[in-house]
Amino acid sequence: MPTFDDLMAQPFATMPDLIRAHAASRPDHPAVVDGDRMLTFAGLDALIDRAAVALQRDGVRRLDTVAICSPSSIEYVAIFVAALRVGAAACPLAPSSTADQLAMMVKDCGARLVFVDDAASLALGSVAEPPAAQRIALEGSRNQTFAAWLAPEEAKPAPVEISPDQPFNIIYSSGTTGAPKGIVQPHKMRWGHVRRAETLGYGPDAITVVSTPLYSNTTLVSLIPALMRGGTVVLMRKFDARGFLALSQQLRATHAMLVPVQYRRLMDLSDFDSFDLSSYRMKTCTSAPFPADLKADILKRWPGGLVEIYGMTEGGGSCLLRAHEFPHKLHTVGQPAPGHDIRIIGEDCKELPHGETGEVVGRSISIMTGYHNQPKKTADAEWYSPEGERFIRTGDVARFDEDGFLVLSDRKKDMIITGGFNVYPSDLEAELAKHPAVAESAVVGIPSREWGETPAAFIVLRAGETATAEALKTWLNGRVGKTQRLTYAVLVETLPRSSIGKVLKRQLRDEYKPPA
Repeated sequence: MPTFDDLMAQPFATMPDLIRAHAASRPDHPAVVDGDRMLTFAGLDALIDRAAVALQRDGVRRLDTVAICSPSSIEYVAIFVAALRVGAAACPLAPSSTADQLAMMVKDCGARLVFVDDAASLALGSVAEPPAAQRIALEGSRNQTFAAWLAPEEAKPAPVEISPDQPFNIIYSSGTTGAPKGIVQPHKMRWGHVRRAETLGYGPDAITVVSTPLYSNTTLVSLIPALMRGGTVVLMRKFDARGFLALSQQLRATHAMLVPVQYRRLMDLSDFDSFDLSSYRMKTCTSAPFPADLKADILKRWPGGLVEIYGMTEGGGSCLLRAHEFPHKLHTVGQPAPGHDIRIIGEDCKELPHGETGEVVGRSISIMTGYHNQPKKTADAEWYSPEGERFIRTGDVARFDEDGFLVLSDRKKDMIITGGFNVYPSDLEAELAKHPAVAESAVVGIPSREWGETPAAFIVLRAGETATAEALKTWLNGRVGKTQRLTYAVLVETLPRSSIGKVLKRQLRDEYKPPA
């Protein structure tokens, strides 16, 4: 049996094989911790085998799909890897999806089986035409339980050959800009993440706290390398800021992937500095804009390195900002990761000179195969260089500074065109953040008879502040250009967010009602 070092020396290795190698060499090392439960690498490998045998028994074959919609758990991790072990693609689905969205995704991915909790099972059963996929209960009792479904102990699946280009997983976009699209990520893309993880300090002694849901690519880019490199993954089913810090202190955590809103909640705790976080080796962040002031606060008060990962679930190209090494570049998202080619293109789809602002496109080993069953949308997401190389379009507007660091302006689709002028919401949000009463804000374009679109701001006040929306609008409009001025400002208790912290600007646009 190949060892971990043997596998890592190869051009390509799979997650199931790496877990088996750890089970052989370090059988008693903790692999996954879930509350008061723990499974060693030997125990995890055996559970994966039992699930893989059951999948093959039920007709799941190479290049099929297995769907999962349930809270994070040991069993979730096991069935995810079991799908890979039989050559199928795992398809993790968001429990927060509507019943119609959930049914659509199960049908679209073509899953033979879907592993659910009771809430997901009820949702799937409530639609007019429920998916034909067999339901297995990872949690709850509405369907055959996972334990009853499993093959007997000591069962071994038939071996299956896995190629680098075949699907590893299908991840459905959050739907923040429309109907969810199935993003097909190949094995070689995840292998690229494992290679990159070595520079982030993941290894056999790493303890990684996972507090974002397992259906999110944000989570998987941390969880997969942590397990594949032989470390311990600690699942936190529901994020709680003080609970996260207590767990980190108790287990001497070394790694965490968090989204910006989680970092903000942690750093805002009055007793944050009372927790011993000296064991932390590296913290990472992705999925949403990461304010420079927040990065600076983390560097000052939280031991260990801090890396912002800029990229998309679709892959293509990523940038890494090693904030602890470049504290003077916190306003950027860093430099292209090793082996990643990032370029800037204009409205005519031609590459722009260094320093000019345009759309970000990227290429690397970490690139999606395409959108499942949607060749037109796949083609729309692609850009080809004059040399014929395939890039992925991000929809982000940015430029490279003089040192090769990427400076984001905004999402192209969020850009407001008012009276023929381009207005970037992030510029207005950054200016609003300077007001002492403002905790956070989101600026969107709303229809205007006179200008086509016009900026409107949704503002959350800091605790105890009493500023009015009109006063904040007047304050901002006195500090920005004429074309950037707000037409409306609204105070809100909270901004609507996805489960991984992205502000749902489409929801703000849809729900906004101008004052009478």
